[in-house]
Amino acid sequence: MVIRTIVKIDEEKCNGCGKCISPCAEGAIQLVNGKARVVSEELCDGMGFCIGVCPQGAISVEQRQTVEFNREKAESQPRSTDISIRCFKCGKGEKERYLMPLRYKMESIWVCTRCLPSLIHG
Repeated sequence: MVIRTIVKIDEEKCNGCGKCISPCAEGAIQLVNGKARVVSEELCDGMGFCIGVCPQGAISVEQRQTVEFNREKAESQPRSTDISIRCFKCGKGEKERYLMPLRYKMESIWVCTRCLPSLIHG
């Protein structure tokens, strides 16, 4: 066991929308009985890309004792694709551009790497 950063999901706040699943490239989050859950702590890298897309504010990260992150197991997980994930500005999807979840003006959005500079610099 090690102390590291890991995602925490508040089941009381979670509405089961599943928006957090696709940003989790490691496959650590799944819907279980209508709620998002970290199904395997060894798959969670603690990066928290899922945080910015949760409309309920149910996801946070915490430092605690858990198992070590297993990169090999995480990289072997099937990839989840969500066709509704598109850049808020140009409309390109994850098959066409690199996308990042972002909080902007109190809203959770996706932005591609090409549109990010114009968002930052206006």
